[in-house]
Amino acid sequence: MARILLLDTATEVCSAALSENGEIMAFKERSDGFRHSELLTIFIGELLQETGLSVSQLDAVCVSRGPGSYTGLRIGVSVAKGLCYGLNIPLMAVSSLYSMADHVARNFQTWSDSNGDVLLCPMLDARRMEIYTALYDRFGKQVSGIKAEIIHEQSFSGELGLGEIFFFGNGSHKCKSIIKHPDAHFIDDISASARFMSRIAYDSFIGKEFENVAYFEPFYLKDFVATVPKNKVI
Repeated sequence: MARILLLDTATEVCSAALSENGEIMAFKERSDGFRHSELLTIFIGELLQETGLSVSQLDAVCVSRGPGSYTGLRIGVSVAKGLCYGLNIPLMAVSSLYSMADHVARNFQTWSDSNGDVLLCPMLDARRMEIYTALYDRFGKQVSGIKAEIIHEQSFSGELGLGEIFFFGNGSHKCKSIIKHPDAHFIDDISASARFMSRIAYDSFIGKEFENVAYFEPFYLKDFVATVPKNKVI
């Protein structure tokens, strides 16, 4: 039996889910702004109440490792580490890019009947025309490194010259009007979510692929830069 709490706070979506042996039991999700510090612990309490479980019955916690929002990731990781430390249970972590790609790979026939070689490209919004992304094959295996990329008309032109790419995630919307290649396909309504983490988390639990609770840190990809409002009033 593996009851795992799943947390994803890498984007504007705050989500939490409970899974048992890789299957979702219940989940909570809100995308109305960065209210993660307010919502996350409430979601956890509601999930436990809905499933009739106590916090002591959790076997592990899996959290998004990033990349994504600096503040969002800090909140998710802090809550996950606190629970793991207090309950003496394992901590696991997974990239939101990977969990989205894994979800699309497992359900690929929902969006395409292609049997050829295709690439999956999850995109997380990094503001302006920048995204966090990586490429995966149709089975969800990562084939390129995670990077921050500024989108322009020639983005992914080399890869698109070799075959179809399916773009998705909250960073893909702003790319539709720029990436116009006939082999570029966009899947709507796929955002980072804790419910996409269940199978990966279960496999990690079975394989004992655990993080060090004391030393684990999110993968920010870019350094956090604090800004001062232009209209500062003294």
